Amino acid sequence: METTSRAVVEAPDAEGGQQVPSARRTVDGYLEAPFPWYGLDEAFTGPRWLMQVGMAADGAVEHGSIGHGDEPSVRHETAGEDRGKFAVVVTVAANPVRRSADGTGLLEATSVSSAAWLAGVGLLSFTWPGQMDHSLRDDWLEQQTETAWVLADDLSGEDWSTLSLPVDGVPTPFHYRESEFGWVLAGSTREGVHVGAYGRGMSAYGLGFAVVKDIAAYE
Repeated sequence: METTSRAVVEAPDAEGGQQVPSARRTVDGYLEAPFPWYGLDEAFTGPRWLMQVGMAADGAVEHGSIGHGDEPSVRHETAGEDRGKFAVVVTVAANPVRRSADGTGLLEATSVSSAAWLAGVGLLSFTWPGQMDHSLRDDWLEQQTETAWVLADDLSGEDWSTLSLPVDGVPTPFHYRESEFGWVLAGSTREGVHVGAYGRGMSAYGLGFAVVKDIAAYE
C-alpha cells in the first residue's frame, strides 16, 4: 500500500519500554517540519506534551506525535490497574512517491493508511501486557504490529467504522476502530496532512482536532 515504511517507527526510547520523559524531549524536530502539526482543539484543557518525530530516508521530517492527558506508561502495569487517560495525535505529511534528495532512490508515498498504522503501533507501545514474560514481549509486539499493518491496509474493511469529528471546526470523516487496548482513528485534513490518533480512557467521540498555533510553546 502507499504508506510509510514500517522502519520509520521507532520503539519507545528508554530502556524497559518507557517513553523518554517530556522534560527531555525537544521541539527542534517539530520546528523542522514543512507541514502544520495537529493536536486536540481548545476544548481540551489538560496537559499536552511532545513525543517524537519520524523522518524519511532523506532526513526530512515526515510525521510526529503530540500527547494529551496523562502520559501513558507500561511501568508497573497490572491487571485492573488504572493506566491513565490519554489521547495521542499523529500528524503525517501527505507526500506522493518521490525521489530521494540524493537521487539514488524513491521514497514511499504516505496516505491515511500511514496515519492509521502509526496510530495503531503507537497504541501498542503502551499496552503490551505487563504480566507477560519479557522473553515473549518481542514476539507479541511483532504479531500485533503485523496485525495493525494489515488493518491499516484495509480501511474499508469491517474492522473499521466511520466517525465524523471536527478538524479546524469542519466536520471531517475518520476511520475508527476499537480494541481491547484502546481506540485508533485516521483521516485527512484540508492542510495537506493526514491525522491519526489513539488513546484509552478518553472517549474518541467527543474529540476535535486543530492546527497547533505555536509548537515552540511545548518546549
